Amino acid sequence: MKLNKIFLTATLLFAGVCANAQETVTEYVFKPHWFMQAQIGGQETLGEGKFGKLLSGNAQLAAGYKFNPYIGMRLAVNAWASRGAIAINPYASVENLWNGGKTAYYKWNYVAPTLDAVVDLTNLIGGYNPTRLCEVDLLAGFGVNYAWHNKDAQKLQASIADAYGDGIGLNAWGGGKWRFLSQFGCALNFNVSSRVQIGLELMANIVNDNYNSKHYDNTDWYFNALLGVGWSFGPKYNVNTRVIEEPVQEPVIVEKVVEKIVEVPVQVEEKKVEKEVLRRDVFFLINQYVIRPQEMEKVAQVAEYLQSHPDATVTITGYADKGTGSMAYNLRLSAQRSQAVAKALQEKYYIPASRMIVKSMGEDMYQPYPDAVQNRVAICIAE
Repeated sequence: MKLNKIFLTATLLFAGVCANAQETVTEYVFKPHWFMQAQIGGQETLGEGKFGKLLSGNAQLAAGYKFNPYIGMRLAVNAWASRGAIAINPYASVENLWNGGKTAYYKWNYVAPTLDAVVDLTNLIGGYNPTRLCEVDLLAGFGVNYAWHNKDAQKLQASIADAYGDGIGLNAWGGGKWRFLSQFGCALNFNVSSRVQIGLELMANIVNDNYNSKHYDNTDWYFNALLGVGWSFGPKYNVNTRVIEEPVQEPVIVEKVVEKIVEVPVQVEEKKVEKEVLRRDVFFLINQYVIRPQEMEKVAQVAEYLQSHPDATVTITGYADKGTGSMAYNLRLSAQRSQAVAKALQEKYYIPASRMIVKSMGEDMYQPYPDAVQNRVAICIAE
């Protein structure tokens, strides 16, 4: 009876150790979601004044939708004020309209709704991972700019014309003006929590000529720098945690060819041809190509086989999970995994490169396993 209890206890302990030895992996599954941003900062209008002299306040509200880990769209409304400048040194006797008798400054108000595409460059290059501290987005879009309250420029133009006649270069517009707007830029966002981000956004905006009340037959530019906070409505992703079950290693393949013995055994000898093939699958973590210690044991087994079979060669084929990351990223990652195994065989076990064939999955993105986790692998076949 005591022996049975001891055996049962030992069995349970062994099962517990085996269970603990199993490796778990956490996967993040993207969920489409809405988001909102509130930002404030400054705007610098391209003009004749020194940098900082044409700086004005700027604010922006935006709402958008992320369709997948890489692409989103947003509707943004940017507004406040723009500033312009013009050199008026010849007209220094005109009072109260410029700074130091060299350059005159004026401002006006505007509001600019735009529709922007948002590309998550970090996920596109490095694969989807919502737990990163920061991410880089590329933005590009178009819209309209409605400007009004251009009284400073009108007053300046009228004063100069009254005192000295036309020719100063101002072409001050009045009332409200609609102009086509295109823009592009980037944003650096930091994840404060699973739903909150803080970030810095830099945008370049292109509008029609005469936005700054000067007509030079070219487009006008202004630049925005915005600091703000973003919210995501609803969870951005689901978390799946599961145990990785390594596939059962294929048995050693032994091929035997035996000729049939004829009635005269003296003239025919039995022939046997044996061919031993070794296969080891070296698994990697998501987005990595570093060989872990438990997987390095498999590399050692391949090296031992090659050392004991001087005429054998090994084919190393790297793979990547095509459901994570872009095609270009996965092609590069699969090659890095096969090269990592080949490098370990050369540097640690002194297997010459001439005995290796190093490959990776092609653009057909072939997957050797139905399980996405198991496709993060380099398969070694030595024969």
